[in-house]
Amino acid sequence: MTDNASSMSPTITAMIRLDHMHVLAAFHRYHASSPWWRKRAIVNSTCAALEIHAQLEEEIFYPALNGVLTDDERLAKSRPEHDEMRATISKLRATGPENAAYDGLFLQLMREVMHHVADEETVLLPAAERALKNELRSLGTAMTRRRLQLLGERPGEIAVTTAGTFPVATLLLGSVLLLGLTHYLPKSRRVRHADD
Repeated sequence: MTDNASSMSPTITAMIRLDHMHVLAAFHRYHASSPWWRKRAIVNSTCAALEIHAQLEEEIFYPALNGVLTDDERLAKSRPEHDEMRATISKLRATGPENAAYDGLFLQLMREVMHHVADEETVLLPAAERALKNELRSLGTAMTRRRLQLLGERPGEIAVTTAGTFPVATLLLGSVLLLGLTHYLPKSRRVRHADD
């Protein structure tokens, strides 16, 4: 990206906070009484978001922070916490929403993530904002670029889990798009109604 694009990019710390808000909102959408297909969609969406977030932090944020924070205890435990989260994600995917343990595993993932988020929000992100002040936007640009690559590797998974997580919004958006597209079709290709 150009220097101009980098200067317009959100900072890496702002992007990390947005990711945290996104996953916490997903946790609030999950209910034990939800239908199995909605549970699966919320869990798959949350897990994909967490996997991408962890990979972005490990590839971009932690190396930059490690260069300025040497021997930081919370930074040192971040990768093992990601590994713990990945292990819980693997168990969730192997279990499935029809299993009684599924809700408990998702709650376990919630606890792991909230603990990790608390450390990042209270210690690592403020430390990065002080120590990497002049690099935050360029790191944000690098994170955006890499996120787009990672999302591009999962287009079908993201579309399916989004539809299951937000079924009403997906239906409404699809209807609006369909109605909008039919407006632009030539009259010969439009579906004729009985009252036409």
